[in-house]
Amino acid sequence: MAMVETGYKHVLLDERGVPTIAGTSMKVIELVAEHIAWYWSSQELQYQHPYLTLGQVFSALAYYNDHLPEFERWFQEEDEEIERLRQELGNPPVMERLRELKSRRTA
Repeated sequence: MAMVETGYKHVLLDERGVPTIAGTSMKVIELVAEHIAWYWSSQELQYQHPYLTLGQVFSALAYYNDHLPEFERWFQEEDEEIERLRQELGNPPVMERLRELKSRRTA
């Protein structure tokens, strides 16, 4: 796997151009998603991922902040893919069954 340096000490681009935290298989977008979803601080992110150093976390978040338009596009593409799959696959059978059971209890 060929990695390309980015100018951020702990962030490399993989062969597809995806920013990854050096020395790990973790993508920067995965760490950022947790930061956004859970409102985790840098210290909390490091606590939740003890294999990362605080320097790696700070570097990943700096990369994110300096490349916001790219990350916003990636998040938008993910949302669109999820919605496409929802439309294509419909509700899982277990969800339909749960709705059915709920409607029986409330009827």
